[in-house]
Amino acid sequence: MNTQIPLRIRFRDDSTFEGFVPGPNAEALHHLRDDPAAGRSVYLWGGAGTGKTHLLEAVCRSGAARGESAIYLPLRQRADLAPALLEGMEALSTICVDDIDAIAGDAAWEAALFHLFNRVRERGGRMVIAGAAAPRALGLGLPDLATRLSWGLVFQLHPLPDEEKARALRLRAHARGMDMPEAVARYLLQRHARDMGALFELLERLDHASLAAQRRLTVPFVRAVAGED
Repeated sequence: MNTQIPLRIRFRDDSTFEGFVPGPNAEALHHLRDDPAAGRSVYLWGGAGTGKTHLLEAVCRSGAARGESAIYLPLRQRADLAPALLEGMEALSTICVDDIDAIAGDAAWEAALFHLFNRVRERGGRMVIAGAAAPRALGLGLPDLATRLSWGLVFQLHPLPDEEKARALRLRAHARGMDMPEAVARYLLQRHARDMGALFELLERLDHASLAAQRRLTVPFVRAVAGED
């Protein structure tokens, strides 16, 4: 079975293990990429822009490349989903659940995830779950679900230092077919938000602008696109 993606969700082209700059998160990357059998249950937590979604998508891509069945569930979009979607999902090899904090306090979703976790564990499947806080700090109404999240490997993802952020920007630009000089990466970090999500959104704007104008990425061009002239 190939990777299944609900809601017409498309993975970003660069959400691969190769495109992830680990920095202080090398241990999490190692277990997810190099030793999937050891981490049948993995919980990732951290603030925005620390790479949680990137890693979940990479896990699904990697599983699909090995011919395994995998699914990515973005609970931030739960308005378009229903807890019944989880019924029978334990038949899949890998289940990646993003933004579990989005369903904290929702009794139906919490119960559905709790029972899915138990079924997956019984069948020997793999669940990789991500949230904004440690399991006990999610505000879940079902204590047993928080306990389940702590049963396996738990990794806190940390923001990259500026040097690694610049490397990540240049790697993302290269994946999009752009050459980003070091001076441009440094300029972006000095003049714009250091949140990687915001920086990657700006990079997408720069990509479209450079294609439209047939211009290379230079500091003056970036300044003009950002309206700083």
